[in-house]
Amino acid sequence: MVAADFEKILTLFEEARVEFVVIGGVAMVAHGSAQATFDLDLCYRRSQENIERLCLALAPYHPALRNAPKNLPFRFDGSTVKNDLNFTLSTDLGDLDLLGEVAGLGFYEEVVEFSQTGEVSGKQCRILSLEGLIRAKRAAGRPRDLAALPELEALIELREKLAEN
Repeated sequence: MVAADFEKILTLFEEARVEFVVIGGVAMVAHGSAQATFDLDLCYRRSQENIERLCLALAPYHPALRNAPKNLPFRFDGSTVKNDLNFTLSTDLGDLDLLGEVAGLGFYEEVVEFSQTGEVSGKQCRILSLEGLIRAKRAAGRPRDLAALPELEALIELREKLAEN
């Protein structure tokens, strides 16, 4: 695993006008989680224009399927992205997971409803809310996702207590 350069990826997508929401471990950290994460997980809008902007922005950074055989033919282009949903990529900027659909939430249009503006690596962007993270983690149901739920719920409790004061 190659640790992603969150700031560079977010800047790249911002400059290319890619529509996305930060999800996963980076969103958790943005809300105060102690979770360590090395890849960047994003939910992206699946419009043709957004897919084209996404592919053009990433092209110079050699996106390749992570953990796939080296001889497996793969082209990260508009046609490939349109014909699939989710991609676990390695790039020159680090590991990047692109999700067209998030378990428990849906496609970008639903995910953005569970997002808010927040800061990641000094960049303002859309991040999945604590409530959205909890729904997604529960729906994914993997042991590591379920293990994150108590911390996420505690962060909601802390936010509510701080709001009372």
